[in-house]
Amino acid sequence: MRNLLILAASLALSACGLTPMYAGGSSAGVAQGLAAVEVPAIQGRGGWLVKNALEARFGVASNGAGQATPQYRLDVRLDDSLEALGVLNDDTISRERRILRARYQLVDLATGSILLDATAGSDAGIDVVSSEYATIAAEQKALENLALDVADRMATQIALTLRAKAPERP
Repeated sequence: MRNLLILAASLALSACGLTPMYAGGSSAGVAQGLAAVEVPAIQGRGGWLVKNALEARFGVASNGAGQATPQYRLDVRLDDSLEALGVLNDDTISRERRILRARYQLVDLATGSILLDATAGSDAGIDVVSSEYATIAAEQKALENLALDVADRMATQIALTLRAKAPERP
């Protein structure tokens, strides 16, 4: 009975038209497209973190110089802000919110056309404690985590865009 249920579920799943995005590993069209994305320098410490995270997701960091000739360029503008949330009676801040937003465009280098124009963002709450060092460390760690999250969101959207652009395989 259990085997029959598993068989029926697998048949239903294969009939739904879903296909793995990275089927074929590094030789897949999406993986090759991602490896061909050039990420120019992004301003600021947050930009450096986002650029490194994107290159790791695109497969550039694993092979050093990058094996694919750039076909796309990813232009990114970051907005990193820190705002006070919790203000006590003595006008001291007890909680902060760090917000990292990215506006990005994926440009086809051959035609100059913009394939994707989107935004991605994330935010984190930070407790402000009596130790200034601990607060600064928490703000920096929040930036590191936000950069990873924003890069993940961007990489996913770029992969979906490249997948839609790729020609259909028989």
